[in-house]
Amino acid sequence: MKKFMNEDFLLHNDTAKVLYHDYAKKLPVIDYHCHIDPREIAENRRYKNITQIWLEADHYKWRLMRANGEEEKNVTGESTDYDKFLTFAKIMPKAIGNPIYHWAHLELKRYFDCDLILSEETAAEIWDICNQKLKNDDMSVRGIIEKSKVEVIVTTDDPVDTLEWHQVIKKNNTVKVLPGFRPDKIVNIEKPHFRNYIEKLANISDQPITTLDDLYNALIKRLNYFMEMGCNTADHGLDYIPFAENAEKEAPFILKKALSGSTLSNTEIQQFKTAILLFLGREYKKRDFVMQLHYGVLRNINQNRLAQSGPDSGYDAISTYECSQNIANFLNQLEKTNELPKTILYSLNPGDDAMLQTIAACFPGQGTIAKVQQGSAWWFNDTKQGIEAQLTNLASRGLLGGFVGMLTDSRCFLSYVRHEYFRRILCNMVGEWAEKGECPNDMDTLAKLVNDVSYNNVKQYFCF
Repeated sequence: MKKFMNEDFLLHNDTAKVLYHDYAKKLPVIDYHCHIDPREIAENRRYKNITQIWLEADHYKWRLMRANGEEEKNVTGESTDYDKFLTFAKIMPKAIGNPIYHWAHLELKRYFDCDLILSEETAAEIWDICNQKLKNDDMSVRGIIEKSKVEVIVTTDDPVDTLEWHQVIKKNNTVKVLPGFRPDKIVNIEKPHFRNYIEKLANISDQPITTLDDLYNALIKRLNYFMEMGCNTADHGLDYIPFAENAEKEAPFILKKALSGSTLSNTEIQQFKTAILLFLGREYKKRDFVMQLHYGVLRNINQNRLAQSGPDSGYDAISTYECSQNIANFLNQLEKTNELPKTILYSLNPGDDAMLQTIAACFPGQGTIAKVQQGSAWWFNDTKQGIEAQLTNLASRGLLGGFVGMLTDSRCFLSYVRHEYFRRILCNMVGEWAEKGECPNDMDTLAKLVNDVSYNNVKQYFCF
């Protein structure tokens, strides 16, 4: 029987062990999409206890705790930090099979030199071990980043953000921390906040916004500013990817209607969303930005809990909304005029894998390997089984060797172990294929594949 989480964790064949330990393990991390707060990097935050770094903003863990029927005061509420940690520890034995079980123990091992199994019985001892370690200089935010061999971090930033913390980081930090352009609020014309947001955008860009051209000019100014700050990617969080006919023709009138406070029809909403995304896609192409489109989410579906805890607190689910024709039409509209940027497509619904992989292959780019591609297994699919399925399906229908690999999509600085998790799974799969005779057991070829998917491809694709 194998020991839990030994050095060969998830590596079940000899070829995999060589690929991981001799190659993938040594590579730096490029985390090209996450939700960490740049202020915490700028200020080099120190955490007083494990709860602050583990549970303060991690809705993955919150969902597990709620699934056990825990009171909200012990999840995000007024309980002490120790009580929240104890609540999380108590549910761990029930979470076997969940990736959080693996991630939590990898984090304990890598950052706290702790091999104990987290449970109610071990909670007090682990609490003391972790909190003592957090006093060390290498467990500040910047220390954790350096310890994790992180080379590039891309945060998620609103167009109206001043990027003041990025300015501080740029002066004082050795790791490259870049902003990522996230214009969701300008796309969501149907939301109650839209008109207030337009005012903020007008103020920050010093551009009165009364027409669509005004809006476009304001966005161009913000894109240029983000680019000056090192930004080279835009990320969109969409419920679905829209595409409507006559969108760009009707959009000027739709914006005026929205700014007047009038109610928009569903068709008008789809037309505006389509127009603004097409405009942004063209602007990304001009700047050689990578466009990332995340979709397939049912957001904040428990309205009572939304009122209590706010958005992004763990009450989202997988959508089965079918938009394959919209995706194809959207990409094709940009491709017609050679204005399609490098694009990564993510669906929260794993049933979309084959569709995204085959659509992506229809839009090749000369000189760019896998110009349009499916992104890594995301959110609820970021599991051992989900990663294996995404990699297997991609290899079956596309070009595994052109894949840009893993990202954390996290709000926690300890989540860099997810790159290790991914690399171990990748090495095990490739090693298994070789040992079964499904590909040559040529270590040079296999190592190059693993190195490319783990590091080289993302560095080249994003021009980091």
